[in-house]
Amino acid sequence: MTLPPPPGLVIRGFTPPLALADFRLVAFDMDSTLIDIECVDEIADAAGRKAEVAAITEAAMRGEIADYKASLRARVALLEGVPVAALHEVYERRLHLNPGAETLVRACQAAGLKTLLVSGGFSFFTDRLRERLGLDYTRSNVLGIEGEVLNGRLVDQPWGDICDGAEKRRMLLATCEQLGIAPGQAIAVGDGANDLPMMGAAGLSVAYHAKPAVREQAMVSIEAGGLDRLLDVLR
Repeated sequence: MTLPPPPGLVIRGFTPPLALADFRLVAFDMDSTLIDIECVDEIADAAGRKAEVAAITEAAMRGEIADYKASLRARVALLEGVPVAALHEVYERRLHLNPGAETLVRACQAAGLKTLLVSGGFSFFTDRLRERLGLDYTRSNVLGIEGEVLNGRLVDQPWGDICDGAEKRRMLLATCEQLGIAPGQAIAVGDGANDLPMMGAAGLSVAYHAKPAVREQAMVSIEAGGLDRLLDVLR
């Protein structure tokens, strides 16, 4: 007899539970997935432009803006002149891990999984979260800074210009190759349209309080409770 999934979880394509130890890598999106804010929106608040930036962010995450790179450049341009001190204020006072995030990360680490934080957000925050949680790998964007204020541009990096959906997928696959594992041994967790490419490449795709298009395509959709609800289907 097949039991129904626990309340608040939608499961497609498999019968739980799965063995957590059968996976070797877990990849997390950052904004509104591992943490409870969209960092770019909160930085924009310091410039009095939160509503304008947040509207672009929402449309991009819902998949209503096809060119993620253009949408991010437009948002970052609106941050020109924001002091670097505002980034510290966002991290220290506004940014919180989502419920169950640390529990899930620790469970994955205890089961031997490597951890990847791959974000369309900014290295200022991913670097700090990597240290805080002991994550293995990160990939994100770098804000341009001149004289202790943001210059409204992003800094090109050796791997490319902007971490969009295609780069998230490429980073997940490259990390799998580095670890000598198949993509099917990876879990990908996200909430927005730019997470769909990496979620589609992973063996287990997980949506967390996600946009409709993401919920509809994920193998597991967490629609109530914290990130640790994933442990209801991974043992």
